[in-house]
Amino acid sequence: MGRHRLQQAVDQVGSTVQSNGTVGDGQQQFLYSRAITTYFDLQGGLRSDIDSRPTRNWAALGIQGLAPYFFDLELTGYASGEGHLAAKLEASYDLLLTQRLILQPQIELDLYSKADPARLVGAGFSDIDTGLRLRYEFSRNFAPYIGVVYEGQFGQTASYAKRAGESTGDFRFALGVRIWF
Repeated sequence: MGRHRLQQAVDQVGSTVQSNGTVGDGQQQFLYSRAITTYFDLQGGLRSDIDSRPTRNWAALGIQGLAPYFFDLELTGYASGEGHLAAKLEASYDLLLTQRLILQPQIELDLYSKADPARLVGAGFSDIDTGLRLRYEFSRNFAPYIGVVYEGQFGQTASYAKRAGESTGDFRFALGVRIWF
């Protein structure tokens, strides 16, 4: 963590979900990280919500690192040009089954300052994304994974989803590649 790096993170959870001909949860981030302590990096950059709903662009500022007991934590704040504020908290833990095979429980929570009906997002605690991923690290920089994920919506966001005829919570399978450069 103690080196400068330009990191492109494409929603580590498996960012783009397609169902019924629409694309949802298409969140792309381009972040620059700089070490501020031995275990934590300060991150800044851009986020774009690109899916079947109107696009929203955000400035991003956050902190990412390794907390005591080896929990990976990431807390990021976002501000859009339309005056919307958001926050995302991600936490995960790597359980080494072997030196290269790793089981990773993970949780992600999203909060929004005000409602955005065009994107079906309500104010307050919006959604949770949690699950288990099993990855095989060919190297620290390249690791394909499979997993099962629960995605649930709450409060005003769940109300918007119900009115649009969408589910407020379901399980899905995730398949992807974790890449660092």
